[in-house]
Amino acid sequence: MDHLDALENKSIYIIREAYYRFKNIAMLWSVGKDSTTLLWLIRKAFFGKIPFPIIHIDTSYKFPDMYEFRDRLAREWNFPLIVGRNEEKLAAGMSPSSGMKLECCTELKTNALKQVIDKYKFKAIFLGIRRDEHGIRAKERYFSPRDDQFQWNYENQPAEIWDQYKSYLDKEEHYRVHPILHFTELDIWKYIQREKLPIIHLYLAKEGKRYRSIGCVPCCSPIESSATTIEDMINEVAASKTSERAGRAQDKENIYTMQKLRALGYM
Repeated sequence: MDHLDALENKSIYIIREAYYRFKNIAMLWSVGKDSTTLLWLIRKAFFGKIPFPIIHIDTSYKFPDMYEFRDRLAREWNFPLIVGRNEEKLAAGMSPSSGMKLECCTELKTNALKQVIDKYKFKAIFLGIRRDEHGIRAKERYFSPRDDQFQWNYENQPAEIWDQYKSYLDKEEHYRVHPILHFTELDIWKYIQREKLPIIHLYLAKEGKRYRSIGCVPCCSPIESSATTIEDMINEVAASKTSERAGRAQDKENIYTMQKLRALGYM
């Protein structure tokens, strides 16, 4: 067993454990490289099938390539897709370009997700986040409880020692489950290369620039890059000294912005 096999096996174990514990479960799919990797791992865990809904939270400000990729993969991999939108706030003109990134993310992402969870009464949600992606995500657990307001108490997380997970619900709780928490950015690209997974072409360099992290168009900036293949990206990431999310606006707004967002129920 090599390093990627060990990562994969742990993720599949967590996916199957969560599905056994929480029958009313779904996965949140951002359409980026991490959550697409998680989607593939779920297919592997259930022998080519995805036995629960996949949620995409649509702010309406994503890259056009992301929408095309989402709809194409949903057809090709044949999974039930739920698209969640905070229609009230979108109709009121809420947008990332309004200069209020925290408020926009709260309404168009966090509250849109809350609406979906409340509508379908999901007891657990799979997410494709990694500990190395952002400092606040390093505090996460594989099985992370949320209260009845969907809020995350990052100061009171269950211990996870010797692969023992707290996977039962207290009253009015639901869980976020993070099966790829132990992957790194470099691991993700190596796994994508090995498994020949589809990716959005925004990750590949064009005219000397590419996106290292993708989301809403007004909140993402490309980086200087000559990486036109996955092999190039692996080498580039291995040598990089900059943060993966350095081009994401909400991470720059305030040192505590991501912590505030996640405490409110953000991904």
